[in-house]
Amino acid sequence: MDQAPSVQGIPRPLVKINQAFIVISVLFALFTGYRWILALPLAAGLSGLLFGYNPIMKLSSRLLTKPRSAYVLEDPEQQQFNQKIAVFCLAAGLVSFAAGWTVAGYLFTIMVGIAATVAILGFCIGCFIHYQWRMYTYRRKQTQLHK
Repeated sequence: MDQAPSVQGIPRPLVKINQAFIVISVLFALFTGYRWILALPLAAGLSGLLFGYNPIMKLSSRLLTKPRSAYVLEDPEQQQFNQKIAVFCLAAGLVSFAAGWTVAGYLFTIMVGIAATVAILGFCIGCFIHYQWRMYTYRRKQTQLHK
């Protein structure tokens, strides 16, 4: 039985727009060579993590035509976890390119681009990792309790 979504969630269209911004930025950076463009989704993601204000989501929230609760809402904790992964990969890619480590730059940048693309298509890699991590810590606690 489905539970009513919390009004505290993040409307799915805003999450998708943020993911699309990451994909577009990655593609633009890779195809034009303007690697600094990766700093835009990185700055937006860092702002969301540090201050709870993602400018991409904030600006795109004006496009919502219905009340927030009318949309499928994403779990904020899960989205924070996903954003941490994206920020790490974007930062690692940008730093790698700046340091001249081209292979690492491409690796991190392409990873975040693929993850965001796959998420737009319906499978959240970060959600899968988060779930596996939570199950691992749960099982570890259960094992410790039964010793």
